[in-house]
Amino acid sequence: MKIVKMALIGAGLWGKGHAEIYATHPNAVLKAVCDAKTDRAREIAALYNANAYDDYNEMLKKEDIDAVAVVTPDFAHAAPALAAAAAGKHILLEKPLATTKTDAVAICQAVKENKIQLMVDFHGRWNPPSYIMKQDIDSGKIGKVVSAYLRHNDTIYVPTQMLSWAAKSSIIWFLGSHAVDTLSWLLSDRVKRVFSVSSHGILQRRGIDTEDLFQSTLEFEKGAVAQVENSWVVPNGNPHINDFKLNVTGESGMFNMDFSHSQFFERYLENTMDHPDFLVTTQVLGKPFGLGYESIRDFVECIAEDKPVKVKLQEALNVTMTLLAIKRSAASREPVEVEHINVDDV
Repeated sequence: MKIVKMALIGAGLWGKGHAEIYATHPNAVLKAVCDAKTDRAREIAALYNANAYDDYNEMLKKEDIDAVAVVTPDFAHAAPALAAAAAGKHILLEKPLATTKTDAVAICQAVKENKIQLMVDFHGRWNPPSYIMKQDIDSGKIGKVVSAYLRHNDTIYVPTQMLSWAAKSSIIWFLGSHAVDTLSWLLSDRVKRVFSVSSHGILQRRGIDTEDLFQSTLEFEKGAVAQVENSWVVPNGNPHINDFKLNVTGESGMFNMDFSHSQFFERYLENTMDHPDFLVTTQVLGKPFGLGYESIRDFVECIAEDKPVKVKLQEALNVTMTLLAIKRSAASREPVEVEHINVDDV
């Protein structure tokens, strides 16, 4: 198994998590870090004896690397992904693939033309309870899936304090991408039609001009119907930054998951109570632990072993096209057919 020489584009909050994985994985080495804010790139690079850049084109020319992690905001995926593909580097791209049809198609074309692998980081697939569901659904334990409900929300801290770029994005890109991918993966199906309603106001009054929430109905090609809720205006008093619930109902069985509000693990202090994260991104014995990191590790191992990555390019494209349909439906208040594109045809 070879050592994968990695570079990182985007040294923000989640970029730091990527860097820690590459610097500590036995089959990876972090060679370079790039960020438009040079000090931020230098800070992470110094931790792991890597080189720092503020221009990813320069980095791609100078560095001897195998793969690139693109951890830029969702609306800024296309340019660095296209540059990395043109340089012949494998790519781990944060979700979603892109936020426009033009960018999504261009990225797919570049991946094919340069014969590289690209994986979108839909880390919900590495969630242990979801994986149990997937195995049981695939084996027919609950029969044909007829309905699902997925609620994936964030507290208002995320768009108002954690992200400086929330006004340029949407909760449908930030969390809706995970929701659509998780359901499509669980059902081994793609969405054919959507009906969505969104609302504005809470964030706009705080100077952030983006939607507060989406309520979306998804019709899948094999007949299942799912209701998806995505919001990032949950009060900060919520005991967890995420608000996640999932139900999948089949003809002969059902799953329920309360990922963020169960009483499995609660912490009580003098003036607060919360549900500490122990499954997504935490530390165990000084090492990154959780499903948010496992997808990154898996990408490294696939590249090191020259194996196909776990999230197919077609699946990532399907998610983006579904999210674009949700956006159109919310704008028109009408059902919208998903304009699916075959990767082989781009």
